[in-house]
Formats: sequence, C-alpha cells, structure tokens
Amino acid sequence: MRRKLAAGNWKMNGTAADLAEIAALIAANPAPTIDLLICPPATLIAQMVWSKKNHPLAVGGQDCHAKAAGAHTGDISAPMLAAAGASHVILGHSERRTDHGETDAQVRAKAQAALAAGLPGVICMGETRAARAAGTTLDVVGRQLAGSTPDTATGATAVIAYEPVWAIGTGLVPTLEQIAEVHGFIRAELARRFGADAQAFRILYGGSVKPGNAAEIFAVADVDGALVGGASLKSADFSPIIAALSAS
Repeated sequence: MRRKLAAGNWKMNGTAADLAEIAALIAANPAPTIDLLICPPATLIAQMVWSKKNHPLAVGGQDCHAKAAGAHTGDISAPMLAAAGASHVILGHSERRTDHGETDAQVRAKAQAALAAGLPGVICMGETRAARAAGTTLDVVGRQLAGSTPDTATGATAVIAYEPVWAIGTGLVPTLEQIAEVHGFIRAELARRFGADAQAFRILYGGSVKPGNAAEIFAVADVDGALVGGASLKSADFSPIIAALSAS
C-alpha cells in the first residue's frame, strides 16, 4: 500500500513569524498516520526543521538548480537544500514553467540533481485551460511526465503531482471524473515505463484543494494525496485536509 502524502507549498509566502503555524499544525497532528510535507521559502527551511523538533513533519524546498555548485547567483542547489535539512524538493511547478520558462528537459535535469543529493522530487505537471478546452490534456500531461521524470526514478525517490494550471489558486476544480482520468493515465504511463514499480509511485492532486472538497477528491482512484498551495499556509485550513486524507 502506498503511504498517503499531504504536501504544502508555501510559495513566496512566509517569514519567521509564520513558523507559529507549524507549531499549530504539529499540535493539531501530533501523531499523523500519513506523511506530511511543508515546502517553505528557502529562507525558512533550516528554521522550520529546527522548530518541528522530533515531529515527523518533513520539510522540503520549492526548486533547485541542476548543478551541485557554481557561478549561479541567486540559485540554490540540491546539496544545499539537503544540508539545510530538507528531505524533498518540488520540481517543475507550473509557476516555474510559466514564470521562468522551464522546459521538461530542465525539470528532468533538476530531478536528477535532486536524486543525486538524496532528495525525492515532487515532479509537477498539468495542462492549461486552453489545452483542457482543446481536448489535449492527456497529450500535455504525457509529454511532461515523459520529459520531466528521470529514467532512474523509482516510487521511493519521486512523487508525481498533477496540477491543472487553470485550477491553481482560482477556486476552479476539475470534475472527479476528469481527475480520475488523468491520474489513471499517469499510473498507466508509469507502468508502461517502470513496470511493476509504477504501483509504488505516489500521485498527488493539486489545484484549489480545500477542506470542503478534499474528501471527495481523496476518494478518487490513484489519488494518493495532495499538493496544497494557499490552504497550507494556515493550520486551521490544512489540518482538515490532512484529516480527510487520513480518513480516506
């Protein structure tokens, strides 16, 4: 059985004062039965690792460079994230792909760097509204999955996150049938490429996941958890999502 994962992406939000939300999250989930992951800004990784003490909450980065070191001002490498205490890293988020023009090849190179540093990558993919309207969702997701996932990835070293771009932060959510179709497609593509190990890959859904819709989303086949944006910033919003995943 795949262990379920609730991952929170704080994006460009949070300062040291916001670590109080981590204390509240830990207090609300003292002994979680699922895996929990928060990916704060890089400036907070070390502080968050320290503040969680012995709680099993994992802390991750939001991106990494494909190189381990070098003349890349403003970037952060996978070994640096690991040294700061991170245990995972988000890669290929649509906001990186859109704002920074990241290609599938660049995401794959970053994922390979993360693997080399011992950091499982949460590899993101998803279609735009235009692609959904054109009926090319599976083409887009299939291309991103194939191009962004390293050949050496395994269910233990990579997590796949399906996030339709048009649902991120908009309040719009695909139908349960649409989510099931894409997650089932991803599982089938993983099986075609990785064989039996495909069943070990966790596939997360992301895009306007909230306490009110979490339970029905988590009931969909091949949804192994969620990558949550805005609702992960506050324990009061994230804890009900964690509870819904724990009960699914």
